[in-house]
Amino acid sequence: MITYSRLFIGGTWAEPSNPDLLDISSPHDRSVIGRAAQAQPTDIDRAVAAARASFEAGEWRLTPPAERIATLRRFNALREENAENIANLISLENGSASWFTRAGQPGLTRQANAYLKAAEEFRWEETLVPSDPESPVRSVVRREAIGVVAAVIPWNSPFSSATSKILPALLAGNSVILKVSPENSLSMGFLAELLERVGLPEGVVSVLPADRETSEYLVSHQDVDKIAFTGSTRAGRRIAAIAGEQLKRVSLELGGKSAMIILPDADIDRAVAGVRFGSLLNNGESCIAQTRILAPRARYEEVVAGLKDLVESLKVGDPNDPDTFIGPMIRPDQQERVRDYIRLGIDEGARLVTGGPHVPEGLEKGNYVTPTVFADVDSSMRIAQEEIFGPVLVVIAYEDEDDAVRIANDSEYGLSGGVWSADEAYALAMARRVRTGTVTVNGASVAFEGPFGGFKASGIGREYGAVGLGTYTEYKTITV
Repeated sequence: MITYSRLFIGGTWAEPSNPDLLDISSPHDRSVIGRAAQAQPTDIDRAVAAARASFEAGEWRLTPPAERIATLRRFNALREENAENIANLISLENGSASWFTRAGQPGLTRQANAYLKAAEEFRWEETLVPSDPESPVRSVVRREAIGVVAAVIPWNSPFSSATSKILPALLAGNSVILKVSPENSLSMGFLAELLERVGLPEGVVSVLPADRETSEYLVSHQDVDKIAFTGSTRAGRRIAAIAGEQLKRVSLELGGKSAMIILPDADIDRAVAGVRFGSLLNNGESCIAQTRILAPRARYEEVVAGLKDLVESLKVGDPNDPDTFIGPMIRPDQQERVRDYIRLGIDEGARLVTGGPHVPEGLEKGNYVTPTVFADVDSSMRIAQEEIFGPVLVVIAYEDEDDAVRIANDSEYGLSGGVWSADEAYALAMARRVRTGTVTVNGASVAFEGPFGGFKASGIGREYGAVGLGTYTEYKTITV
Protein backbone atom coordinates (compact mmCIF):
# COMPACT_ATOMS: atom_id res chain seq x y z
CA MET A 1 0.00 0.00 0.00
CA ILE A 2 1.46 3.35 -1.08
CA THR A 3 0.47 6.34 1.03
CA TYR A 4 1.02 10.07 0.56
CA SER A 5 -0.53 11.71 3.60
CA ARG A 6 1.02 15.13 2.95
CA LEU A 7 1.07 17.58 0.04
CA PHE A 8 4.12 18.90 -1.79
CA ILE A 9 3.69 22.67 -1.44
CA GLY A 10 6.44 25.06 -2.47
CA GLY A 11 9.13 22.39 -2.32
CA THR A 12 8.29 20.92 1.09
CA TRP A 13 5.87 18.27 2.34
CA ALA A 14 3.08 19.95 4.29
CA GLU A 15 0.01 18.78 6.20
CA PRO A 16 -3.11 19.08 4.04
CA SER A 17 -6.05 21.22 5.12
CA ASN A 18 -8.24 18.10 4.83
CA PRO A 19 -6.61 15.11 6.58
CA ASP A 20 -8.91 12.56 4.91
CA LEU A 21 -7.08 10.45 2.35
CA LEU A 22 -8.52 9.35 -0.99
CA ASP A 23 -8.45 5.65 -1.80
CA ILE A 24 -6.69 4.98 -5.11
CA SER A 25 -8.15 1.94 -6.87
CA SER A 26 -6.56 -0.50 -9.28
CA PRO A 27 -8.20 -0.41 -12.74
CA HIS A 28 -7.35 -4.12 -13.03
CA ASP A 29 -9.44 -5.44 -10.13
CA ARG A 30 -10.68 -2.30 -8.33
CA SER A 31 -8.75 -3.13 -5.16
CA VAL A 32 -7.29 -0.27 -3.12
CA ILE A 33 -3.62 0.17 -4.04
CA GLY A 34 -2.87 3.42 -2.24
CA ARG A 35 -4.14 6.44 -0.36
CA ALA A 36 -3.28 10.08 -0.84
CA ALA A 37 -4.12 13.54 0.44
CA GLN A 38 -6.07 15.77 -1.93
CA ALA A 39 -5.63 19.53 -2.17
CA GLN A 40 -8.42 21.90 -1.20
CA PRO A 41 -8.70 25.63 -2.06
CA THR A 42 -6.85 26.49 1.15
CA ASP A 43 -3.91 24.39 -0.02
CA ILE A 44 -4.06 26.09 -3.41
CA ASP A 45 -3.81 29.47 -1.68
CA ARG A 46 -0.70 28.29 0.17
CA ALA A 47 0.92 27.00 -3.00
CA VAL A 48 0.14 30.13 -5.02
CA ALA A 49 1.38 32.37 -2.21
CA ALA A 50 4.64 30.42 -2.06
CA ALA A 51 5.01 30.59 -5.84
CA ARG A 52 4.31 34.33 -5.92
CA ALA A 53 6.78 35.03 -3.11
CA SER A 54 9.50 32.97 -4.78
CA PHE A 55 8.93 34.65 -8.13
CA GLU A 56 9.02 38.17 -6.72
CA ALA A 57 12.13 37.36 -4.68
CA GLY A 58 13.75 36.26 -7.93
CA GLU A 59 16.01 33.54 -6.57
CA TRP A 60 15.05 31.19 -9.43
CA ARG A 61 13.82 33.77 -11.95
CA LEU A 62 17.14 35.66 -11.87
CA THR A 63 19.29 32.54 -11.89
CA PRO A 64 21.31 32.51 -15.15
CA PRO A 65 19.74 30.23 -17.78
CA ALA A 66 22.82 27.98 -17.80
CA GLU A 67 22.31 27.21 -14.10
CA ARG A 68 18.61 26.54 -14.57
CA ILE A 69 19.49 24.18 -17.41
CA ALA A 70 22.03 22.36 -15.22
CA THR A 71 19.46 21.91 -12.43
CA LEU A 72 16.86 20.44 -14.77
CA ARG A 73 19.45 18.25 -16.44
CA ARG A 74 20.03 16.74 -12.99
CA PHE A 75 16.29 16.20 -12.66
CA ASN A 76 16.21 14.41 -16.00
CA ALA A 77 19.06 12.14 -14.94
CA LEU A 78 17.30 11.40 -11.68
CA ARG A 79 14.11 10.51 -13.53
CA GLU A 80 16.07 8.19 -15.84
CA GLU A 81 17.54 6.40 -12.82
CA ASN A 82 14.01 5.74 -11.57
CA ALA A 83 12.41 4.85 -14.91
CA GLU A 84 11.43 1.32 -13.86
CA ASN A 85 9.63 2.52 -10.73
CA ILE A 86 7.85 5.25 -12.71
CA ALA A 87 6.64 2.74 -15.30
CA ASN A 88 5.39 0.39 -12.59
CA LEU A 89 3.49 3.14 -10.78
CA ILE A 90 1.72 4.29 -13.93
CA SER A 91 0.70 0.74 -14.82
CA LEU A 92 -0.53 0.23 -11.27
CA GLU A 93 -2.74 3.32 -11.07
CA ASN A 94 -3.68 3.85 -14.74
CA GLY A 95 -3.99 0.32 -16.01
CA SER A 96 -1.61 1.13 -18.85
CA ALA A 97 0.03 -2.01 -20.18
CA SER A 98 3.59 -2.44 -18.96
CA TRP A 99 4.95 -2.50 -22.53
CA PHE A 100 3.60 1.03 -22.97
CA THR A 101 4.81 2.50 -19.68
CA ARG A 102 8.29 1.06 -20.20
CA ALA A 103 8.48 2.07 -23.84
CA GLY A 104 7.51 5.59 -22.82
CA GLN A 105 10.53 6.14 -20.58
CA PRO A 106 13.06 6.81 -23.40
CA GLY A 107 10.46 9.16 -24.86
CA LEU A 108 10.53 11.19 -21.65
CA THR A 109 14.30 11.46 -22.02
CA ARG A 110 13.99 12.66 -25.62
CA GLN A 111 11.31 15.15 -24.62
CA ALA A 112 13.51 16.57 -21.83
CA ASN A 113 16.64 16.66 -23.99
CA ALA A 114 14.78 18.61 -26.67
CA TYR A 115 13.73 21.21 -24.10
CA LEU A 116 17.24 21.41 -22.64
CA LYS A 117 18.78 21.84 -26.09
CA ALA A 118 16.22 24.52 -26.92
CA ALA A 119 17.06 26.36 -23.70
CA GLU A 120 20.78 26.23 -24.48
CA GLU A 121 20.18 27.76 -27.92
CA PHE A 122 17.39 30.13 -26.88
CA ARG A 123 17.83 33.84 -27.49
CA TRP A 124 17.20 34.99 -23.94
CA GLU A 125 18.51 38.44 -24.84
CA GLU A 126 19.63 39.96 -28.15
CA THR A 127 20.42 43.38 -29.55
CA LEU A 128 18.60 44.23 -32.76
CA VAL A 129 20.30 45.90 -35.69
CA PRO A 130 18.31 49.06 -36.55
CA SER A 131 16.74 49.16 -40.01
CA ASP A 132 18.08 52.71 -40.36
CA PRO A 133 21.88 52.64 -39.96
CA GLU A 134 21.77 56.34 -38.98
CA SER A 135 19.36 55.70 -36.11
CA PRO A 136 20.78 56.51 -32.67
CA VAL A 137 18.35 54.05 -31.02
CA ARG A 138 19.47 50.58 -30.04
CA SER A 139 16.91 47.90 -29.07
CA VAL A 140 17.58 45.11 -26.62
CA VAL A 141 14.96 42.32 -26.70
CA ARG A 142 14.66 40.03 -23.70
CA ARG A 143 12.64 36.86 -23.08
CA GLU A 144 11.62 36.80 -19.43
CA ALA A 145 9.55 34.50 -17.24
CA ILE A 146 5.81 35.15 -17.13
CA GLY A 147 5.32 34.59 -13.40
CA VAL A 148 3.22 31.98 -11.61
CA VAL A 149 2.16 29.12 -13.89
CA ALA A 150 -0.77 26.82 -13.16
CA ALA A 151 -0.07 23.59 -15.05
CA VAL A 152 -3.14 21.33 -15.13
CA ILE A 153 -2.78 17.85 -16.59
CA PRO A 154 -5.00 14.81 -17.26
CA TRP A 155 -4.67 11.26 -15.99
CA ASN A 156 -3.91 9.28 -19.15
CA SER A 157 -0.16 9.93 -19.50
CA PRO A 158 0.83 11.73 -16.30
CA PHE A 159 4.62 11.90 -16.46
CA SER A 160 4.72 12.99 -20.09
CA SER A 161 2.04 15.64 -19.53
CA ALA A 162 3.74 16.86 -16.35
CA THR A 163 7.25 17.19 -17.76
CA SER A 164 6.00 18.75 -21.02
CA LYS A 165 4.87 21.68 -18.85
CA ILE A 166 7.08 21.93 -15.80
CA LEU A 167 10.35 21.61 -17.73
CA PRO A 168 9.85 24.59 -20.07
CA ALA A 169 8.14 26.61 -17.35
CA LEU A 170 11.06 26.12 -14.96
CA LEU A 171 13.70 26.55 -17.66
CA ALA A 172 12.17 29.95 -18.39
CA GLY A 173 12.37 30.94 -14.71
CA ASN A 174 8.73 30.66 -13.71
CA SER A 175 7.26 29.30 -10.50
CA VAL A 176 4.87 26.38 -11.05
CA ILE A 177 1.87 24.76 -9.41
CA LEU A 178 1.30 21.38 -11.05
CA LYS A 179 -2.31 20.24 -10.55
CA VAL A 180 -2.66 16.52 -11.20
CA SER A 181 -5.62 14.16 -11.35
CA PRO A 182 -6.57 12.28 -8.17
CA GLU A 183 -6.09 8.99 -10.05
CA ASN A 184 -2.40 9.83 -10.47
CA SER A 185 -1.70 10.68 -6.85
CA LEU A 186 0.88 7.90 -6.55
CA SER A 187 3.04 8.51 -9.63
CA MET A 188 2.81 12.27 -9.18
CA GLY A 189 3.71 11.92 -5.51
CA PHE A 190 6.85 10.18 -6.69
CA LEU A 191 7.46 13.00 -9.18
CA ALA A 192 7.30 15.42 -6.24
CA GLU A 193 9.92 13.33 -4.44
CA LEU A 194 12.25 13.64 -7.43
CA LEU A 195 11.72 17.40 -7.62
CA GLU A 196 12.47 17.67 -3.91
CA ARG A 197 15.79 15.91 -4.41
CA VAL A 198 16.82 18.31 -7.20
CA GLY A 199 16.96 21.23 -4.76
CA LEU A 200 14.92 24.00 -6.36
CA PRO A 201 14.56 27.17 -4.31
CA GLU A 202 11.73 27.32 -1.79
CA GLY A 203 8.32 28.07 -3.27
CA VAL A 204 9.25 27.43 -6.90
CA VAL A 205 7.28 24.22 -7.46
CA SER A 206 4.22 22.50 -5.97
CA VAL A 207 2.56 19.22 -6.99
CA LEU A 208 -1.07 18.94 -5.94
CA PRO A 209 -3.64 16.23 -6.69
CA ALA A 210 -7.12 17.71 -6.64
CA ASP A 211 -10.62 17.42 -8.08
CA ARG A 212 -12.15 19.55 -10.84
CA GLU A 213 -13.65 22.14 -8.52
CA THR A 214 -10.30 22.79 -6.87
CA SER A 215 -8.69 22.88 -10.30
CA GLU A 216 -11.06 25.65 -11.36
CA TYR A 217 -10.21 27.51 -8.16
CA LEU A 218 -6.54 27.34 -9.13
CA VAL A 219 -6.94 28.57 -12.71
CA SER A 220 -9.24 31.38 -11.48
CA HIS A 221 -6.75 32.52 -8.84
CA GLN A 222 -5.83 36.18 -9.25
CA ASP A 223 -2.16 35.48 -8.54
CA VAL A 224 -1.80 32.97 -11.39
CA ASP A 225 -0.28 34.55 -14.51
CA LYS A 226 -0.46 31.67 -17.00
CA ILE A 227 -2.52 28.50 -17.38
CA ALA A 228 -1.06 25.52 -19.21
CA PHE A 229 -3.74 22.86 -19.64
CA THR A 230 -4.05 19.43 -21.22
CA GLY A 231 -7.45 17.78 -21.18
CA SER A 232 -10.88 17.74 -22.73
CA THR A 233 -12.10 20.37 -25.16
CA ARG A 234 -15.06 21.07 -22.90
CA ALA A 235 -12.79 21.88 -19.96
CA GLY A 236 -10.48 23.84 -22.28
CA ARG A 237 -13.32 26.12 -23.33
CA ARG A 238 -14.09 26.86 -19.68
CA ILE A 239 -10.44 27.60 -18.94
CA ALA A 240 -10.15 29.83 -22.02
CA ALA A 241 -13.16 31.81 -20.80
CA ILE A 242 -11.56 32.31 -17.38
CA ALA A 243 -8.24 33.28 -18.96
CA GLY A 244 -9.94 35.76 -21.28
CA GLU A 245 -11.86 37.36 -18.46
CA GLN A 246 -8.71 37.81 -16.38
CA LEU A 247 -6.29 38.36 -19.31
CA LYS A 248 -4.11 35.44 -18.25
CA ARG A 249 -1.73 33.82 -20.68
CA VAL A 250 -3.05 30.41 -21.70
CA SER A 251 -2.03 27.35 -23.70
CA LEU A 252 -4.43 24.48 -24.27
CA GLU A 253 -3.72 20.97 -25.58
CA LEU A 254 -7.17 19.45 -26.00
CA GLY A 255 -9.00 16.50 -27.53
CA GLY A 256 -8.63 14.74 -30.83
CA LYS A 257 -10.37 12.43 -33.27
CA SER A 258 -7.48 11.82 -35.59
CA ALA A 259 -7.63 10.22 -39.03
CA MET A 260 -5.22 7.72 -40.52
CA ILE A 261 -5.35 7.89 -44.32
CA ILE A 262 -4.30 4.67 -46.04
CA LEU A 263 -3.58 5.67 -49.64
CA PRO A 264 -4.30 3.25 -52.51
CA ASP A 265 -0.61 2.45 -53.10
CA ALA A 266 0.14 1.71 -49.44
CA ASP A 267 1.35 -1.64 -48.20
CA ILE A 268 -1.86 -2.67 -46.40
CA ASP A 269 -0.10 -5.11 -44.08
CA ARG A 270 2.32 -2.40 -42.91
CA ALA A 271 -0.43 0.17 -42.51
CA VAL A 272 -2.61 -2.20 -40.50
CA ALA A 273 0.37 -3.13 -38.34
CA GLY A 274 0.87 0.61 -37.75
CA VAL A 275 -2.61 0.81 -36.23
CA ARG A 276 -1.30 -1.27 -33.33
CA PHE A 277 0.75 1.66 -32.05
CA GLY A 278 -0.77 4.61 -33.89
CA SER A 279 -4.35 3.94 -32.82
CA LEU A 280 -4.40 1.58 -29.83
CA LEU A 281 -1.51 2.80 -27.71
CA ASN A 282 -2.21 3.26 -23.99
CA ASN A 283 -5.44 1.22 -24.19
CA GLY A 284 -6.80 3.75 -26.68
CA GLU A 285 -6.80 6.40 -23.93
CA SER A 286 -4.69 8.82 -25.94
CA CYS A 287 -5.54 12.20 -27.43
CA ILE A 288 -3.34 11.53 -30.49
CA ALA A 289 -4.78 8.09 -31.26
CA GLN A 290 -5.63 7.75 -34.96
CA THR A 291 -9.00 6.08 -34.47
CA ARG A 292 -10.62 7.04 -37.80
CA ILE A 293 -9.15 4.70 -40.38
CA LEU A 294 -9.74 6.03 -43.92
CA ALA A 295 -9.44 3.30 -46.55
CA PRO A 296 -9.77 3.52 -50.36
CA ARG A 297 -13.02 2.03 -51.61
CA ALA A 298 -11.21 -0.44 -53.88
CA ARG A 299 -9.24 -1.89 -50.96
CA TYR A 300 -11.75 -1.30 -48.19
CA GLU A 301 -12.57 -4.91 -47.30
CA GLU A 302 -8.86 -5.77 -47.35
CA VAL A 303 -8.24 -3.09 -44.71
CA VAL A 304 -11.26 -4.16 -42.63
CA ALA A 305 -10.18 -7.81 -42.67
CA GLY A 306 -6.63 -6.84 -41.67
CA LEU A 307 -7.89 -4.74 -38.76
CA LYS A 308 -10.12 -7.57 -37.58
CA ASP A 309 -7.18 -9.96 -37.50
CA LEU A 310 -4.95 -7.41 -35.79
CA VAL A 311 -7.39 -6.45 -33.04
CA GLU A 312 -8.37 -10.05 -32.31
CA SER A 313 -4.67 -10.94 -31.94
CA LEU A 314 -4.06 -8.41 -29.17
CA LYS A 315 -4.15 -9.75 -25.63
CA VAL A 316 -6.42 -7.87 -23.22
CA GLY A 317 -5.70 -8.34 -19.55
CA ASP A 318 -3.55 -7.59 -16.52
CA PRO A 319 -1.38 -4.59 -17.41
CA ASN A 320 1.55 -6.15 -15.52
CA ASP A 321 1.53 -9.23 -17.75
CA PRO A 322 4.27 -8.69 -20.36
CA ASP A 323 2.06 -10.34 -23.00
CA THR A 324 -0.80 -7.88 -22.44
CA PHE A 325 -1.18 -5.21 -25.10
CA ILE A 326 -4.42 -3.57 -23.91
CA GLY A 327 -5.22 -3.10 -20.24
CA PRO A 328 -8.31 -1.75 -18.48
CA MET A 329 -9.84 1.69 -18.65
CA ILE A 330 -8.82 3.88 -15.75
CA ARG A 331 -12.20 4.08 -13.96
CA PRO A 332 -15.55 2.27 -14.04
CA ASP A 333 -17.28 5.37 -15.44
CA GLN A 334 -14.75 5.52 -18.30
CA GLN A 335 -15.34 1.83 -18.96
CA GLU A 336 -19.09 2.43 -19.20
CA ARG A 337 -18.59 5.50 -21.38
CA VAL A 338 -16.65 3.47 -23.95
CA ARG A 339 -19.15 0.61 -23.84
CA ASP A 340 -21.97 3.12 -24.38
CA TYR A 341 -20.23 4.37 -27.51
CA ILE A 342 -19.97 0.82 -28.80
CA ARG A 343 -23.70 0.39 -28.25
CA LEU A 344 -24.24 3.72 -30.00
CA GLY A 345 -22.25 2.57 -33.02
CA ILE A 346 -24.46 -0.50 -33.34
CA ASP A 347 -27.59 1.68 -33.01
CA GLU A 348 -26.27 4.07 -35.66
CA GLY A 349 -26.08 1.22 -38.14
CA ALA A 350 -22.35 0.66 -38.34
CA ARG A 351 -21.19 -2.90 -39.02
CA LEU A 352 -19.66 -4.52 -35.94
CA VAL A 353 -16.57 -6.28 -37.31
CA THR A 354 -15.16 -7.48 -34.01
CA GLY A 355 -15.61 -6.69 -30.34
CA GLY A 356 -18.76 -5.30 -28.84
CA PRO A 357 -20.08 -3.86 -25.57
CA HIS A 358 -19.46 -7.03 -23.52
CA VAL A 359 -16.68 -7.18 -20.94
CA PRO A 360 -13.94 -9.66 -21.87
CA GLU A 361 -14.50 -13.05 -20.25
CA GLY A 362 -12.63 -13.51 -16.99
CA LEU A 363 -11.97 -9.78 -16.54
CA GLU A 364 -15.30 -8.76 -14.99
CA LYS A 365 -13.69 -7.46 -11.79
CA GLY A 366 -11.81 -4.73 -13.65
CA ASN A 367 -12.58 -1.78 -15.91
CA TYR A 368 -12.09 -3.75 -19.11
CA VAL A 369 -13.50 -3.08 -22.58
CA THR A 370 -13.42 -5.43 -25.56
CA PRO A 371 -11.39 -3.79 -28.38
CA THR A 372 -13.84 -3.03 -31.18
CA VAL A 373 -13.76 -2.31 -34.91
CA PHE A 374 -16.68 -0.77 -36.82
CA ALA A 375 -16.96 -0.79 -40.62
CA ASP A 376 -19.45 0.87 -43.00
CA VAL A 377 -19.12 4.03 -40.94
CA ASP A 378 -20.31 7.36 -42.28
CA SER A 379 -18.36 10.45 -41.26
CA SER A 380 -21.53 12.01 -39.85
CA MET A 381 -21.99 9.25 -37.24
CA ARG A 382 -21.25 10.19 -33.65
CA ILE A 383 -18.73 7.35 -33.34
CA ALA A 384 -16.83 9.04 -36.19
CA GLN A 385 -17.07 12.54 -34.74
CA GLU A 386 -16.75 12.25 -30.96
CA GLU A 387 -13.67 11.35 -28.97
CA ILE A 388 -14.33 7.94 -27.42
CA PHE A 389 -10.99 7.57 -25.58
CA GLY A 390 -10.85 3.81 -25.68
CA PRO A 391 -9.91 0.91 -28.00
CA VAL A 392 -12.60 1.57 -30.61
CA LEU A 393 -11.76 2.02 -34.31
CA VAL A 394 -14.03 3.20 -37.12
CA VAL A 395 -13.24 2.43 -40.76
CA ILE A 396 -14.50 4.93 -43.34
CA ALA A 397 -14.33 4.42 -47.11
CA TYR A 398 -13.25 7.19 -49.47
CA GLU A 399 -13.48 7.52 -53.26
CA ASP A 400 -10.35 9.51 -54.17
CA GLU A 401 -7.68 11.62 -52.48
CA ASP A 402 -9.87 14.75 -52.42
CA ASP A 403 -12.57 12.73 -50.67
CA ALA A 404 -9.99 11.39 -48.20
CA VAL A 405 -8.86 14.91 -47.32
CA ARG A 406 -12.47 16.06 -46.99
CA ILE A 407 -13.28 13.25 -44.56
CA ALA A 408 -10.06 13.72 -42.59
CA ASN A 409 -10.88 17.42 -42.17
CA ASP A 410 -14.54 16.71 -41.36
CA SER A 411 -13.98 17.05 -37.63
CA GLU A 412 -14.09 19.76 -35.00
CA TYR A 413 -10.69 18.47 -33.90
CA GLY A 414 -7.25 18.84 -35.45
CA LEU A 415 -4.61 17.38 -33.14
CA SER A 416 -2.96 14.51 -34.98
CA GLY A 417 -3.22 12.26 -38.00
CA GLY A 418 -1.33 9.87 -40.23
CA VAL A 419 -0.76 9.04 -43.89
CA TRP A 420 0.44 5.71 -45.32
CA SER A 421 1.84 5.44 -48.85
CA ALA A 422 4.58 3.68 -50.80
CA ASP A 423 5.52 7.11 -52.19
CA GLU A 424 6.87 9.45 -49.52
CA ALA A 425 6.41 12.56 -51.69
CA TYR A 426 2.78 11.58 -52.29
CA ALA A 427 2.27 11.07 -48.56
CA LEU A 428 3.84 14.45 -47.75
CA ALA A 429 1.59 16.17 -50.28
CA MET A 430 -1.46 14.63 -48.62
CA ALA A 431 -0.16 15.46 -45.12
CA ARG A 432 0.09 19.13 -46.08
CA ARG A 433 -3.64 19.16 -46.92
CA VAL A 434 -4.81 17.76 -43.58
CA ARG A 435 -5.74 20.48 -41.08
CA THR A 436 -4.14 19.12 -37.97
CA GLY A 437 -1.21 20.07 -35.78
CA THR A 438 0.78 16.87 -36.25
CA VAL A 439 0.82 14.36 -39.11
CA THR A 440 2.95 11.21 -39.12
CA VAL A 441 3.98 9.53 -42.38
CA ASN A 442 4.22 5.73 -42.51
CA GLY A 443 4.13 5.36 -38.74
CA ALA A 444 6.86 7.85 -37.82
CA SER A 445 6.97 8.82 -34.15
CA VAL A 446 6.34 12.35 -32.90
CA ALA A 447 9.48 14.52 -32.85
CA PHE A 448 9.99 16.46 -29.62
CA GLU A 449 12.04 19.20 -31.31
CA GLY A 450 9.06 20.37 -33.35
CA PRO A 451 5.97 22.14 -31.98
CA PHE A 452 3.08 19.97 -30.84
CA GLY A 453 -0.51 21.13 -30.51
CA GLY A 454 -3.81 21.37 -32.27
CA PHE A 455 -5.90 23.16 -34.86
CA LYS A 456 -9.55 24.05 -34.29
CA ALA A 457 -11.07 22.58 -31.11
CA SER A 458 -7.86 20.69 -30.33
CA GLY A 459 -6.32 23.67 -28.63
CA ILE A 460 -4.36 26.90 -28.58
CA GLY A 461 -0.59 27.19 -28.47
CA ARG A 462 2.16 24.61 -28.81
CA GLU A 463 4.40 22.43 -26.65
CA TYR A 464 7.86 20.86 -27.17
CA GLY A 465 11.18 22.29 -28.22
CA ALA A 466 11.97 25.97 -28.68
CA VAL A 467 8.38 26.90 -29.55
CA GLY A 468 7.07 25.22 -26.41
CA LEU A 469 9.73 26.93 -24.29
CA GLY A 470 8.82 30.30 -25.75
CA THR A 471 5.21 30.02 -24.58
CA TYR A 472 6.44 30.39 -20.99
CA THR A 473 8.16 33.71 -21.65
CA GLU A 474 7.21 37.34 -22.21
CA TYR A 475 8.97 39.69 -24.61
CA LYS A 476 10.52 42.84 -23.20
CA THR A 477 12.07 45.50 -25.43
CA ILE A 478 14.54 47.98 -23.95
CA THR A 479 15.56 50.90 -26.14
CA VAL A 480 18.80 52.74 -25.52
